[in-house]
Amino acid sequence: MNGSRRGEKAGWIGGWLGSFLWVGLFACVWVARGRVLAGIVGGALFVLAVAFVFALAPWRHPACPFWKLALPLYGVAAAAVVVAIVTEGGFAMAGLSPWSLFLLLPVLMPLLSGGGRRWQDGGA
Repeated sequence: MNGSRRGEKAGWIGGWLGSFLWVGLFACVWVARGRVLAGIVGGALFVLAVAFVFALAPWRHPACPFWKLALPLYGVAAAAVVVAIVTEGGFAMAGLSPWSLFLLLPVLMPLLSGGGRRWQDGGA
């Protein structure tokens, strides 16, 4: 992470990795509970997310809008939520209702607020 805009780079990497940490932890818990298939799928989604965080980093694609770079990461997150809900026995067993999905709407705000911005638009 040499060079300029070090804070933005750390924010991209740290923010996305932090937001997927639960997937890796759940995968470990599922394996420990004997739900090996769910653990493997969760682990694979976690590895895919980590790969996407670095491969889709905006400084690697400076002319691409942020929303295009973030969309695959949101897709992996959505898949992880589905796997978690199914593995835990559905909405009711996970302590959720279908209305709980509306609580995820604020997560999509970055797509609306800064999604059209590109890496080349910022900086010094």
